[in-house]
Amino acid sequence: MDQCTDKLIQNLNFYTSLQAEEIQRIVAETAIKTLKKGSLLLREGQISQVCYYVFKGCVREYYLVDGEEKTSEFYLEGDSISDDLSKIERRPSRKYWECLEDTTLSVFTQAQEEKMYRLFPSIESLCRIETEKKLGQFRELMAFYLASSPEERYLNLLQTRPNLVNRVPQYQLASYLGIKPESLSRIRGRIHASRAQR
Repeated sequence: MDQCTDKLIQNLNFYTSLQAEEIQRIVAETAIKTLKKGSLLLREGQISQVCYYVFKGCVREYYLVDGEEKTSEFYLEGDSISDDLSKIERRPSRKYWECLEDTTLSVFTQAQEEKMYRLFPSIESLCRIETEKKLGQFRELMAFYLASSPEERYLNLLQTRPNLVNRVPQYQLASYLGIKPESLSRIRGRIHASRAQR
């Protein structure tokens, strides 16, 4: 867990100008857990009261639509996970968060978060910056998704998140791209053939 603690300290130092004693207080308040592959962090219908930060592993976010799993996101090392609407408005979540690998993450409850905000106002600023950053990235991704072809989405994924392709099952990757697994197989085949001819 020492590596996780070091990573947490690095992140706090990067985003804020906290004093060493403040950082140690935050580290002491932060629980770090390792969960087995297949563990669920959140189920549909639950009210989310916890946010996570992934140190190691992969978490998939998905929805159930007419009994079919629709993958909406993958969280890897360095990503934070939070269902803000559920947490703030006390609304039952529609999401599932599933560990696709053995995953080590920090666990921060809403009560801990509010306590940290009172003690260290700069932490609230950090979280606001991160939320705004994620919102901006989400808007850009949605705009690209709506204006692009499945092949363009896959090529973009290869460029921006190459390590994801070999870490998640193809049918989940296809769902994330909004296509069927057989369509993804054809796209991969075309790309492989095109690169082999160069």
